Amino acid sequence: MKKYFRQIFLLIPLFLLTSCFDILDKVNVKADGSGEYSIILNASKSKTRLASISKMETINGKKVPKKAEIESKINEAARIFKNVPGISNVKTLMDFDNYIIKLSCNFKKIENINTGLEMLKTKNILGKMVPTQIYNQSSDKKTFTRNKINTFKSDYDKLSKADKEVFNDAKYTSVLQFENTIKSQSNSAYQLSPNKKALKLDGNILDFILQKKPIQNNVTFQ
Repeated sequence: MKKYFRQIFLLIPLFLLTSCFDILDKVNVKADGSGEYSIILNASKSKTRLASISKMETINGKKVPKKAEIESKINEAARIFKNVPGISNVKTLMDFDNYIIKLSCNFKKIENINTGLEMLKTKNILGKMVPTQIYNQSSDKKTFTRNKINTFKSDYDKLSKADKEVFNDAKYTSVLQFENTIKSQSNSAYQLSPNKKALKLDGNILDFILQKKPIQNNVTFQ
């Protein structure tokens, strides 16, 4: 389970040495189905602690990854994404002063992101349990779907108290932006923007992993 949680964050175990980090998953979809995708890992609220930890070899029995190792994994993920048909303009940002890491790209259709994640899994950049078929869109039916993810409650229950504490203050936010106007959605936990062209869902990351807060949503457009 600890290996799974390390790998779901693109192999950035340094972030898992503190409970205070945020993940922002953002999709911007145009009317023709193309768009932009980005994922941001932000541990700036713990930068003082992480700066101290980064100078250590191990902590609580866990090896502390070095800057070069983190850069290597992020660059490898970017290289793999660049080779996915339909994906272009892949960019990375690695701010080790504030502990912010970002991977972004453009896509021709949202399913290209699913393919990219699947390739990361094939290349062992992501763990086998990480969901990859996350998004689907149908222009004909005027729908966009954020698919359901699995629950890992039984695995979480086996973690030590110290490992569970990693998730106490960890936050996850999903932002879905569209060029088309939203007509309806199936998950009212998502906040609808005043112009009805964006949705936002946020909460403790553990609530999503354990499905206490459902992430799936079926969106229809006018």
